[in-house]
Amino acid sequence: MGLQLEKVIPWGRSFDEYLRIFALTETDLQRSILDCGGGPASFNAGMCDRGYPVVSCDPIYQFSAAEIHQRIQDTYSAVIEGVKASLDDYVWQDIASPEELGRVRMAAMQAFLADFEGDASGEVDRERYVNAELPHLPFGDSQFDLALCSHFLFTYSDLLSAEFHLESILELCRVAREVRIFPILDISGKLSPRFEPIAIELEKRGYQLEVRSVRYEFQKGGDRLLQVRSPN
Repeated sequence: MGLQLEKVIPWGRSFDEYLRIFALTETDLQRSILDCGGGPASFNAGMCDRGYPVVSCDPIYQFSAAEIHQRIQDTYSAVIEGVKASLDDYVWQDIASPEELGRVRMAAMQAFLADFEGDASGEVDRERYVNAELPHLPFGDSQFDLALCSHFLFTYSDLLSAEFHLESILELCRVAREVRIFPILDISGKLSPRFEPIAIELEKRGYQLEVRSVRYEFQKGGDRLLQVRSPN
Protein backbone atom coordinates (compact mmCIF):
# COMPACT_ATOMS: atom_id res chain seq x y z
CA MET A 1 0.00 0.00 0.00
CA GLY A 2 2.82 2.43 0.79
CA LEU A 3 2.57 5.44 3.07
CA GLN A 4 -0.96 6.81 3.42
CA LEU A 5 -1.92 10.26 4.73
CA GLU A 6 -5.37 11.62 5.48
CA LYS A 7 -4.42 15.29 5.11
CA VAL A 8 -1.64 17.54 3.87
CA ILE A 9 1.05 17.67 6.55
CA PRO A 10 3.87 20.12 7.35
CA TRP A 11 7.05 18.34 6.23
CA GLY A 12 10.05 20.27 4.93
CA ARG A 13 13.07 19.55 2.75
CA SER A 14 16.45 21.27 2.90
CA PHE A 15 18.09 23.76 0.54
CA ASP A 16 20.47 21.07 -0.74
CA GLU A 17 17.58 18.69 -1.40
CA TYR A 18 15.80 21.40 -3.38
CA LEU A 19 18.88 21.79 -5.58
CA ARG A 20 18.69 18.11 -6.53
CA ILE A 21 14.89 17.76 -6.50
CA PHE A 22 14.48 20.55 -9.03
CA ALA A 23 17.83 20.24 -10.87
CA LEU A 24 18.57 23.85 -9.95
CA THR A 25 21.68 25.38 -11.48
CA GLU A 26 23.55 28.48 -10.38
CA THR A 27 21.81 30.31 -13.22
CA ASP A 28 18.42 29.10 -11.95
CA LEU A 29 19.15 30.44 -8.47
CA GLN A 30 19.66 33.92 -9.89
CA ARG A 31 16.18 33.91 -11.46
CA SER A 32 13.07 35.17 -9.66
CA ILE A 33 11.68 32.07 -7.94
CA LEU A 34 8.35 31.20 -6.32
CA ASP A 35 8.35 28.21 -3.97
CA CYS A 36 4.67 27.30 -3.97
CA GLY A 37 3.44 25.10 -1.13
CA GLY A 38 6.84 25.51 0.47
CA GLY A 39 5.60 24.70 3.97
CA PRO A 40 8.39 24.35 6.55
CA ALA A 41 11.16 23.75 3.99
CA SER A 42 14.46 25.60 4.53
CA PHE A 43 14.91 26.51 0.84
CA ASN A 44 13.85 30.11 1.43
CA ALA A 45 16.21 30.46 4.39
CA GLY A 46 19.04 28.96 2.37
CA MET A 47 18.39 31.29 -0.55
CA CYS A 48 18.29 34.30 1.76
CA ASP A 49 21.58 33.29 3.39
CA ARG A 50 23.17 33.21 -0.05
CA GLY A 51 21.74 36.58 -1.10
CA TYR A 52 19.23 35.26 -3.63
CA PRO A 53 15.67 36.61 -3.78
CA VAL A 54 12.82 34.11 -3.39
CA VAL A 55 9.16 34.11 -2.39
CA SER A 56 7.50 31.16 -0.65
CA CYS A 57 3.74 30.82 -0.37
CA ASP A 58 1.70 28.43 1.73
CA PRO A 59 -1.46 28.70 3.86
CA ILE A 60 0.59 27.49 6.84
CA TYR A 61 2.26 30.92 6.93
CA GLN A 62 -0.88 32.36 8.51
CA PHE A 63 0.28 30.71 11.75
CA SER A 64 3.08 31.69 14.13
CA ALA A 65 6.39 29.83 14.26
CA ALA A 66 5.31 28.30 17.58
CA GLU A 67 2.02 27.08 16.09
CA ILE A 68 3.77 25.60 13.06
CA HIS A 69 6.28 23.90 15.34
CA GLN A 70 3.43 22.31 17.26
CA ARG A 71 1.82 21.06 14.05
CA ILE A 72 5.13 19.50 13.05
CA GLN A 73 5.38 17.77 16.43
CA ASP A 74 1.80 16.53 16.11
CA THR A 75 2.51 14.75 12.81
CA TYR A 76 6.19 13.82 13.08
CA SER A 77 5.83 10.45 14.80
CA ALA A 78 3.00 9.31 12.50
CA VAL A 79 5.09 10.04 9.41
CA ILE A 80 8.18 8.26 10.69
CA GLU A 81 6.13 5.24 11.80
CA GLY A 82 4.45 5.18 8.39
CA VAL A 83 7.83 5.14 6.68
CA LYS A 84 9.03 2.33 8.96
CA ALA A 85 5.99 0.30 7.93
CA SER A 86 6.89 0.64 4.24
CA LEU A 87 10.70 0.51 4.21
CA ASP A 88 10.90 -1.20 0.82
CA ASP A 89 9.25 1.79 -0.85
CA TYR A 90 12.32 3.98 -0.26
CA VAL A 91 15.96 4.19 -1.34
CA TRP A 92 18.10 4.11 1.81
CA GLN A 93 21.29 5.56 0.36
CA ASP A 94 21.75 9.27 1.07
CA ILE A 95 19.45 8.77 4.05
CA ALA A 96 20.29 5.49 5.78
CA SER A 97 17.31 4.90 8.09
CA PRO A 98 13.94 6.27 9.25
CA GLU A 99 15.72 7.69 12.30
CA GLU A 100 18.16 9.60 10.09
CA LEU A 101 15.24 10.73 7.93
CA GLY A 102 13.69 12.22 11.04
CA ARG A 103 16.90 14.04 11.94
CA VAL A 104 17.37 15.39 8.40
CA ARG A 105 13.79 16.61 8.11
CA MET A 106 13.78 18.17 11.58
CA ALA A 107 17.05 20.00 10.85
CA ALA A 108 15.50 21.49 7.70
CA MET A 109 12.31 22.45 9.52
CA GLN A 110 14.22 23.96 12.45
CA ALA A 111 16.17 26.12 9.96
CA PHE A 112 12.84 27.22 8.49
CA LEU A 113 11.39 28.03 11.90
CA ALA A 114 14.43 30.10 12.89
CA ASP A 115 14.12 32.10 9.66
CA PHE A 116 10.33 32.37 9.84
CA GLU A 117 10.40 33.76 13.38
CA GLY A 118 11.92 36.88 11.89
CA ASP A 119 13.83 39.52 13.78
CA ALA A 120 13.91 40.12 17.53
CA SER A 121 10.45 41.67 17.39
CA GLY A 122 9.03 38.46 15.92
CA GLU A 123 8.02 40.14 12.67
CA VAL A 124 7.82 37.66 9.78
CA ASP A 125 9.19 38.81 6.43
CA ARG A 126 5.90 38.89 4.54
CA GLU A 127 7.69 39.69 1.30
CA ARG A 128 9.40 36.29 1.46
CA TYR A 129 6.68 34.27 3.24
CA VAL A 130 3.21 34.84 1.78
CA ASN A 131 0.01 33.33 3.18
CA ALA A 132 -1.55 32.02 -0.05
CA GLU A 133 -2.65 28.73 -1.57
CA LEU A 134 -3.48 27.12 -4.86
CA PRO A 135 -5.39 27.31 -7.08
CA HIS A 136 -5.56 31.11 -6.67
CA LEU A 137 -2.36 33.06 -6.04
CA PRO A 138 -2.03 36.79 -5.28
CA PHE A 139 0.73 37.40 -7.82
CA GLY A 140 0.85 39.12 -11.18
CA ASP A 141 1.07 37.50 -14.60
CA SER A 142 4.62 36.27 -15.28
CA GLN A 143 5.80 37.82 -12.00
CA PHE A 144 8.32 34.99 -11.58
CA ASP A 145 10.76 33.30 -13.91
CA LEU A 146 10.40 29.94 -12.19
CA ALA A 147 7.79 28.35 -9.91
CA LEU A 148 8.64 25.25 -7.86
CA CYS A 149 6.15 22.89 -6.26
CA SER A 150 7.56 20.16 -4.03
CA HIS A 151 5.61 17.17 -2.70
CA PHE A 152 2.13 18.64 -3.05
CA LEU A 153 0.65 18.35 -6.54
CA PHE A 154 0.56 14.68 -7.62
CA THR A 155 1.82 13.64 -4.16
CA TYR A 156 -1.62 14.14 -2.61
CA SER A 157 -3.58 12.71 -5.53
CA ASP A 158 -5.97 10.90 -3.16
CA LEU A 159 -6.93 14.20 -1.52
CA LEU A 160 -6.80 16.66 -4.44
CA SER A 161 -9.07 16.31 -7.48
CA ALA A 162 -8.05 16.34 -11.13
CA GLU A 163 -9.77 19.72 -11.47
CA PHE A 164 -7.69 21.10 -8.59
CA HIS A 165 -4.49 19.83 -10.20
CA LEU A 166 -5.32 21.37 -13.56
CA GLU A 167 -6.40 24.72 -12.11
CA SER A 168 -3.32 24.82 -9.93
CA ILE A 169 -0.85 24.11 -12.73
CA LEU A 170 -2.55 26.68 -14.97
CA GLU A 171 -2.29 29.20 -12.14
CA LEU A 172 1.39 28.44 -11.63
CA CYS A 173 1.92 28.91 -15.36
CA ARG A 174 0.14 32.25 -15.13
CA VAL A 175 2.46 33.64 -12.47
CA ALA A 176 5.70 32.05 -13.74
CA ARG A 177 7.29 31.50 -17.12
CA GLU A 178 8.42 28.01 -16.15
CA VAL A 179 7.01 25.53 -13.62
CA ARG A 180 8.73 22.50 -12.10
CA ILE A 181 6.72 19.96 -10.08
CA PHE A 182 8.33 17.13 -8.08
CA PRO A 183 7.65 14.25 -7.84
CA ILE A 184 5.14 12.82 -10.30
CA LEU A 185 4.42 9.95 -7.91
CA ASP A 186 1.64 9.91 -5.34
CA ILE A 187 2.31 9.47 -1.62
CA SER A 188 2.22 5.65 -1.93
CA GLY A 189 5.04 5.70 -4.50
CA LYS A 190 2.99 4.98 -7.62
CA LEU A 191 2.78 7.18 -10.71
CA SER A 192 0.01 9.63 -9.86
CA PRO A 193 -3.31 8.72 -11.52
CA ARG A 194 -3.67 12.47 -12.13
CA PHE A 195 -0.49 12.71 -14.16
CA GLU A 196 -1.46 11.33 -17.58
CA PRO A 197 -4.88 13.03 -17.97
CA ILE A 198 -3.43 16.35 -16.74
CA ALA A 199 -0.48 16.08 -19.15
CA ILE A 200 -2.82 15.33 -22.06
CA GLU A 201 -5.04 18.30 -21.24
CA LEU A 202 -2.10 20.69 -20.86
CA GLU A 203 -0.62 19.61 -24.19
CA LYS A 204 -4.02 20.09 -25.85
CA ARG A 205 -3.91 23.68 -24.59
CA GLY A 206 -0.50 24.24 -26.11
CA TYR A 207 1.68 24.00 -23.01
CA GLN A 208 5.17 22.55 -23.43
CA LEU A 209 5.79 19.59 -21.13
CA GLU A 210 8.96 17.71 -20.34
CA VAL A 211 9.57 14.94 -17.81
CA ARG A 212 13.14 15.35 -16.57
CA SER A 213 15.30 12.95 -14.59
CA VAL A 214 16.96 14.43 -11.51
CA ARG A 215 19.83 13.36 -9.26
CA TYR A 216 17.57 12.69 -6.31
CA GLU A 217 15.61 9.58 -5.34
CA PHE A 218 14.12 8.77 -1.96
CA GLN A 219 10.80 7.26 -3.00
CA LYS A 220 11.70 4.37 -5.30
CA GLY A 221 11.16 5.60 -8.84
CA GLY A 222 10.73 9.16 -7.59
CA ASP A 223 13.55 10.67 -9.59
CA ARG A 224 11.64 12.69 -12.17
CA LEU A 225 10.06 16.12 -12.28
CA LEU A 226 7.49 17.65 -14.60
CA GLN A 227 8.54 20.87 -16.32
CA VAL A 228 5.79 23.00 -17.84
CA ARG A 229 6.15 26.10 -20.02
CA SER A 230 3.35 28.35 -21.25
CA PRO A 231 2.49 28.46 -24.97
CA ASN A 232 3.80 32.04 -25.39
